[in-house]
Amino acid sequence: LNAAPGRAPRQQIRFLPAPAPGGGGAVELVAARVPVLADHPLVRGPRFRKLKIGAGHRLDVKASGVFVLGIGHGNKLLTDLYNCHLTKVYTVGGLFGKATDDFSDTGNLVEKTTFDHITREKLERILAVIQGTNQKALLMYSNIDMKTQEAYELAVKGLLRPMGKSPPIITAVRCLQFALPEFQLEIHCLHETQQYLRKMVHEIGLELKSSAVCTEVRRIRDGVFTVDDALPRTQWNLQSIQEAIRNCQLKVETELEKTLG
Repeated sequence: LNAAPGRAPRQQIRFLPAPAPGGGGAVELVAARVPVLADHPLVRGPRFRKLKIGAGHRLDVKASGVFVLGIGHGNKLLTDLYNCHLTKVYTVGGLFGKATDDFSDTGNLVEKTTFDHITREKLERILAVIQGTNQKALLMYSNIDMKTQEAYELAVKGLLRPMGKSPPIITAVRCLQFALPEFQLEIHCLHETQQYLRKMVHEIGLELKSSAVCTEVRRIRDGVFTVDDALPRTQWNLQSIQEAIRNCQLKVETELEKTLG
C-alpha cells in the first residue's frame, strides 16, 4: 500500500515576494498556490503503519472454500453482515461403509458396515425429513406469527430467518451426486459449524442402517459472497484485493439495506 501511488499533496495559498513590474529592485507580494509540506512523504512518513483485519465466519483446518475478511472499515461491515444472519451454502462429500471417531475420513476407524442396500431414493427421503424438521425450527426461532402480513412479506423477500442466537438450522439440502459408496450433498444452513455438518453425514449413515464419514466440506457461498468472488492463494496481492473490494461493495451495501434497513 505504501508503495502504491499516493494522492496529490494538498494545496494552500501563500503570499510570496516577487519583483515589482516597474523594476528598480522593488518587490511585491503575489498570491501563489503551493503544496502543503505536511503532506510531503519525507515529512508525513509511511501512510500505513498497521491494518486492522477481521475474520468473518471461520473455517476449520479440514474445510475449504469462501472465507470472508474485513479490512479497516470493512470490520464494521462484517459485524453488520453477521447481524443479518445470512444463509451459507456448502458442498459436503460423504462415504458410506465406515465410521470414525471425528466423523471425517481421516479419523480413527471405529467400525465398518455394509451399504449395498442404500439407494438414492432412500437417501433423498432422509434428506426430506431433515429439511422438514429444520423448517419447523426455522419458523420457531424466527419469533414471527406466521398468520400475519409481516410473515408473508418476509417470506416473499427471503428474509425469514432467526435474527438471534439459535441452534444450527438446515434451510435446504439436496443430493448432488450419488455413486455408491460415495455421495455429495448441497446444504444451505444457518449458525452451523463444519463439525456439525460432518456429524450430520454420520447421522445420515445411521438413519440408512449403515455408517458414513465426511470426505469434504467446502463452503461455496457465505451470504452475498460466492466462490466467484473469492481470491485463490496465487492472487493474494494488492491489486486483486482492491479489485475484489470494489466488485463486492455494491452487493454488501444492497444486502445491508435490504435486511437492516
